[in-house]
Amino acid sequence: MKGWPRIQEIPYHPDSADRFAAIADRPWAVFLDSGYPFGAVAPHSRYDILAADPWATLTEADGVVTVRTREGTHRHREDPFTVLRAYLRPGEPGRHGLPFTGGALGYFSYDLARSLEVLPSRAEDPDRLPGMAVGLYDWAVVVDHGSRRAWLVAHGRDPETARQWPELVRRFRKPAPRSSGAGLRLRSGIASNLDAGAYGEAFRRVQEYIRAGDCYQVNLAQRFTASTEGDPWEGYRALRAAHPAPFGAYLNVPGAQILSNSPERFLQAAGGRVETRPIKGTRPRAADPQRDHALARELLDSPKDRAENVMIVDLLRNDLGRVCAPGSVRVPELFALESYPTVHHLVSTVTGTLPAERDVLDLLRACFPGGSITGAPKIRAMEIIEELEPHRRGVYCGSIGYVGYDGALDTSIAIRTLVHLQGQVRFWAGGGLVMDSREGAEYAETFDKAAAMLALLDPDREGR
Repeated sequence: MKGWPRIQEIPYHPDSADRFAAIADRPWAVFLDSGYPFGAVAPHSRYDILAADPWATLTEADGVVTVRTREGTHRHREDPFTVLRAYLRPGEPGRHGLPFTGGALGYFSYDLARSLEVLPSRAEDPDRLPGMAVGLYDWAVVVDHGSRRAWLVAHGRDPETARQWPELVRRFRKPAPRSSGAGLRLRSGIASNLDAGAYGEAFRRVQEYIRAGDCYQVNLAQRFTASTEGDPWEGYRALRAAHPAPFGAYLNVPGAQILSNSPERFLQAAGGRVETRPIKGTRPRAADPQRDHALARELLDSPKDRAENVMIVDLLRNDLGRVCAPGSVRVPELFALESYPTVHHLVSTVTGTLPAERDVLDLLRACFPGGSITGAPKIRAMEIIEELEPHRRGVYCGSIGYVGYDGALDTSIAIRTLVHLQGQVRFWAGGGLVMDSREGAEYAETFDKAAAMLALLDPDREGR
């Protein structure tokens, strides 16, 4: 369309949730959340992105990608990343240095890997959510907490954008009134699909596989479920205020709402530069500063956690090496400590360079799902996970983020993630098991990682 793309600066507001509230109940509303103002602005968590009402949606189920636009519905049996590329057509020039000025936003579930690899089918999948749920968005609000500026951006691929533009500008010039709605409240107890005994059996089976040489690390997770009432959006607002994370997200997709509190970047790419930041190694936070410091020091000095981190760094170096230019893959940061309200983490950084003949969808496909939440070797670890975890992971341990029309990408690992489906919630917590893992410590660590979700649903829990 003539005169497009458009970028309109709008007043900055420090809490983007107040702006997103105006569209939170819109179809396919997406909020990629840096955690500000509750968390510090960091280089890897500086921007918020808000959008709704995509001009096309792509969902995957049972190997079929369904694309819906105003012109009709089309179904494809091709690789989902190939279908996304055909509709997205990435590679246009970037605009004004902003990270996103239109493109794809949504999730790629852990089980989308079934469209890429031959995997066994044993675990139950009662939720039947799409393996991929991605919208193509013509407009978005982008907030830069580093410069304290905000913009409404629109690309112009969708003719409806021109008609809506004056209303969009008006809507986002000021925050929406704060809702008086209630957040999520329990209607039942919180149940796990792996109690201590069942977790122990699965743990010992993993150890047998490691001793037999099948693998050297497997990520084992338990799933928590509960019945709830209340507004999932208000629940997310409470979650981010109490436990801010640099890669938070709220997605209102058909049939479900996704509340993600992730601290972990999966892949970022722009201008050919690629970065991934795997987390391996966790300790709980402590209220007493001396005890908290001791726990952080224990994590930094732990041979087991450092070895576990190196295993995943090596796996991701190999994954990036499948598409990055030969000799370009580097590890500029190893065993960095990052601290969040409930846990300390050990984080490393792996970088690479995409050659001209590759794009970010090649990168995403080559690395999917993230090695930090499977184990190694990746495919064998996923086979073991399918055997030992009673239920499919779905969105958990998949990825949430964007792929822009300009070919830029930024995605999280969907850990610390709650799925709300018609009054039922699901959330998961797990950890990487290696030869010298201890059953009791690993089981306790899953509760450390689930602490934010458990406290959201059961606020009295922290006092017990």
